[in-house]
Amino acid sequence: MPQRSLRPCPEWPNLSPSTRIAFLLRDRTGYPLRYWLMKSEPDEFSIDDLAAARDRTTAWFGVRNYQARNFMRDQMRLGDRAFFYHSSCPEPGIAGICEVSAQAYPDATQFDAKGKYYDPKSTPEAPRWVNVDVRFVEKTRLLPLAELRSHPQLANMRILQRGNRLSITPVDPAEWAFIAKLLKRRH
Repeated sequence: MPQRSLRPCPEWPNLSPSTRIAFLLRDRTGYPLRYWLMKSEPDEFSIDDLAAARDRTTAWFGVRNYQARNFMRDQMRLGDRAFFYHSSCPEPGIAGICEVSAQAYPDATQFDAKGKYYDPKSTPEAPRWVNVDVRFVEKTRLLPLAELRSHPQLANMRILQRGNRLSITPVDPAEWAFIAKLLKRRH
């Protein structure tokens, strides 16, 4: 029987312990590591806020789009990586990296009648909205939207498609690897 490598992927040295466990479990279950882009308005919650949060972790709450909700509920898994994207600001772009640290569960803000994310049609017995928890991995240089657009290798990336307003979008592994290299460059 062939020996299995203790480093099952090139990113292994940079993975957190929880991501390593998730990766090894996926190797057995067949779930591949997935990549995402998650948008947040920095005046509401920024990469710095995530870094300063208790345990460097927060619930990704307030998503009120069914497709984005379905991504969280049906496809996001423990250990998935995401680009943390600052949106609706003077210079939108990728500002950091986070990882999914808890799978989807009901978003408590949907039940708060005084909150901005309240949904009167949602009940604790039949919640409509979910969130995942994300954990800070690293703050990167800001990779502006204009720079993302300048690379033909990223032409099919959802964030760059006309009319895309989703707060959560999948990122192809080749796009992830290309952007990771861009983030390491100093400008």
